[in-house]
Amino acid sequence: MATTTIDPDANLATLINVFTVDPAHQQELVEVLVTATEEVMRHRPGFVAANIHAGAEGTRVVNYAQWESADAFRAMLTDPECQEHMKAALALAKADPQLYTVESVHHS
Repeated sequence: MATTTIDPDANLATLINVFTVDPAHQQELVEVLVTATEEVMRHRPGFVAANIHAGAEGTRVVNYAQWESADAFRAMLTDPECQEHMKAALALAKADPQLYTVESVHHS
């Protein structure tokens, strides 16, 4: 089973999607993202892991997800079933999705 790997040598595409949401809808957005991940995203080729974070202040939700490659991530974006779930999230919040590479990791 694949898990989140934060390692510069892992050669994964990392999606960090920051959603800005009304605090009244934060938990609903979390539920939409969890459902989308469980029912659809994790079954797509190249999916590695996803982690949903709810901001303590109530106005943000962050999806930290990893894909085997940027191409696998982009292929997911064109999938009609994935688009349906993304529309549900975007009905609740504004999103700022960006792909990243891990450049450095530090531990105590």
